[in-house]
Amino acid sequence: MSKALIIVDVQNDFCPGGSLATENGADVAAAISEYVEVHHTDYDAIVATQDWHKDPGSHFSETPDYKNSWPVHCKAETNGAETHPNLDTDYIEAFFRKGEFEAAYSGFEGILAPEDTVMTGERDAHENPEDNTPKLSLDDWLQERSITEVDVVGIATDFCVKATALDAVDAGYETQVLAELTAPVSDEGFEDALEELEDGGVTVVR
Repeated sequence: MSKALIIVDVQNDFCPGGSLATENGADVAAAISEYVEVHHTDYDAIVATQDWHKDPGSHFSETPDYKNSWPVHCKAETNGAETHPNLDTDYIEAFFRKGEFEAAYSGFEGILAPEDTVMTGERDAHENPEDNTPKLSLDDWLQERSITEVDVVGIATDFCVKATALDAVDAGYETQVLAELTAPVSDEGFEDALEELEDGGVTVVR
């Protein structure tokens, strides 16, 4: 069996100082980097997702309810959409962007990003290289590499991590969430999300 690690939305806007910050986002970014440094040989592929919004409609709101609508965050080509500096991207093979023109929580809604446009802080955020990359989904990319198992980490436990893991199960992958390598929006949301994940067939590693 082949296994992949999916790192969900470890971006500046979801970490302290960002427009939609989780309390522990920066610490989780660093913990994921430490985990990957030790365990990267355990995986046949390591990928990451990015919220990448251009005009997502009602997903953005000046009066958000923090359930279905949110403050402006992770706008394409901005610092907020960049991967957090605590996340070491050296072992990440591909990024998948989601939510350009609508709400998107699951990484399985994402499309492969052109390699030279991934926002890791190494490129001018205002550059806009021509995008000629085929529109390859995360599921297609994993299937091409015969991946059968996935571990999911990242931000936020109770939204995009949960949605990605549940979609992974639906797509037929044996799925684990490494709970200590995730950051929730709230403590209550964290516990509710883990319960929902277990009910949905995800193995939660605490």
